[in-house]
Amino acid sequence: MTKRIAESIQYGGVTFPSIVHSEESVCYAHKSFEVRDSDVFNITYPKSGTTWMQEILTLIYSNGDPTFSQSVPCWERVPWIEHKTATQYLENRPDPRLITSHLPATIFPEKFFSSQAKAIYTVRDPKDVCVSLYHYSKMASFLEYREDFGEFIELFSAGKILFGTWFDHVKSWLAYKNEKKFLLLVYDELLKDLRGSVLRICEFLGKNLDPAMVDSVVENASFRVMKNNKMVNYTLVPEDLMDQKMSTFIRKGISGDWKTHFTEEQSAAFYQLYRENMNGLETKFPWDEFQVEKHQEM
Repeated sequence: MTKRIAESIQYGGVTFPSIVHSEESVCYAHKSFEVRDSDVFNITYPKSGTTWMQEILTLIYSNGDPTFSQSVPCWERVPWIEHKTATQYLENRPDPRLITSHLPATIFPEKFFSSQAKAIYTVRDPKDVCVSLYHYSKMASFLEYREDFGEFIELFSAGKILFGTWFDHVKSWLAYKNEKKFLLLVYDELLKDLRGSVLRICEFLGKNLDPAMVDSVVENASFRVMKNNKMVNYTLVPEDLMDQKMSTFIRKGISGDWKTHFTEEQSAAFYQLYRENMNGLETKFPWDEFQVEKHQEM
C-alpha cells in the first residue's frame, strides 16, 4: 500500500487523528480544562521523546520505584489532555497530575498560562522526527502514510500531516523558554547524558531524589528497559491499530537516523526550508551546526 489517508478532525488550524480526538475533546483541553498549580505537563511534537518523558516523570514521582511504570500503561499514567479520555483519566486524579500533550501553545489549555503549573518541552531534530513519523505511520492504521519517503518528506515539510508543522509547533513554545515554569529539553542531550538530564528535571520540579533513586530512574528509563516493558512499548494496542510487524513502536531511540534515509538533495532542500523557518531565533540546537557544516561542504 503506497497511500493511506487518515480520518481526522480540525481545530485551531491543526489536524488531529479522529481515532482518539474529537473537536469537543480538543476544545475542552483548550478552553475548559481546569489547570491546577501542581500540574506537570509533558509537551512535545509527536515522535520527539513523548513516551520517554512519560516514563522519566513516572519514575521521578515514584522515587525510582518501577512498579507503577511496569503495571499501568503509560497513556493512563501520563495521559493526553487533548484525547477523548482526558476527563476520565484526569478530572478526579490527585495532585500532582502528570499530563501529556502534543498541542502547540496556540491551542494549549488557556488556564495554564495564568497558573503555577510547570511544563517540560522536549524538542528533537526535525529530520529525525520525520523519519520516526514515517515508520510510525507505516504501522499505525490511523495515520496518513506514503511508501515513498520523498513524498512523506513533502507532507511533513508542508505540515500536511497530523499535528501540523514541526516549525510552527516548536516556535509556538520557544516563546516561553525563559519563563521559570518552563523547561526546554533537547532529545540529543537526553541521549548523551540521561542522568544529567534527570537531575536537571528533578531540580526543575523540586524533587530531591537520593543517588540510588536517580540510578533507578535512569536504568528504568533506558531504551532497553522501555522496549521490553509492555506498559510502554504499545504491544497492548490491537494489531489492527498498530501493526508492530511492520515497525516497532519503540524503534531505535537514536539521533541522526535521518542520514540513512535522506538523500543529499533531500537534505539540502530541507535545510533551506529549516533556515527559512527558524532564521532569527535566539535558540540554537545541536543539529543547527551540523546542518551548516554539512551544507557548506556540499
